[in-house]
Amino acid sequence: MTEAAELPPVPEQARDVFGDRYADAVRYAELLAEAGVKRGLIGPREVPRLWERHLLNCAVLSEVVPEGVTVCDVGSGAGLPGIPLALVRDDLKITLLEPLLRRTNFLTEVVELLGLDHVTVVRGRAEEVMGKLPPVHVVTARAVAPLDRLATWGVPLLRPYGEMLALKGDTAEEELKAAATALSKLGAVETSILHVGDGVVDPMSTVVRVEVGESPGGVRFAAKRAKAARTGRTRRRRG
Repeated sequence: MTEAAELPPVPEQARDVFGDRYADAVRYAELLAEAGVKRGLIGPREVPRLWERHLLNCAVLSEVVPEGVTVCDVGSGAGLPGIPLALVRDDLKITLLEPLLRRTNFLTEVVELLGLDHVTVVRGRAEEVMGKLPPVHVVTARAVAPLDRLATWGVPLLRPYGEMLALKGDTAEEELKAAATALSKLGAVETSILHVGDGVVDPMSTVVRVEVGESPGGVRFAAKRAKAARTGRTRRRRG
């Protein structure tokens, strides 16, 4: 039996969640089950639960993303949560940030195949692109790293008064407590745990929200950001 044949029936909730992009969501699930498995982007054991655990679990993040904002999906991997979010929210400008070439190749193929004109794929690490990419309103992430380390990568990419939305599991509260000091140093002014996807996924998806003030990343990253901006201006003048 092939990986594609192991895909479960599409849940009824998917039609409501993805709306006009339902067919594209189905195609994305097929791509994950086929090319995604063959290229080692997801494990074969994930195929039977692609819809509930991955596509729908990520799509419901849209409930807490403001309208018309810029988003950077850090460590996008196979496109989770960035691509499901893009399928349900064409009002967003989304950057899928991923350091590994085989993953960015897959992401680029998916974006082109599904016609996601509001999505850009960038190869690189968060710490490398700071100052090179415009700061965003929202950073998203899923299963990338513990919250304190994730915040070190994601928060500096935010514009003032932006927010990081991290999809987490049962350890969300513990991670948030453990990361409190690190988050404060990074300029976080408020944190909260949200539950989204009522009636769509069970259990509901857990989101850690980290809101920043006027200096995302704190003093340390303000200096790095300024240096990166100066380097960029110098390169443009030379060009």
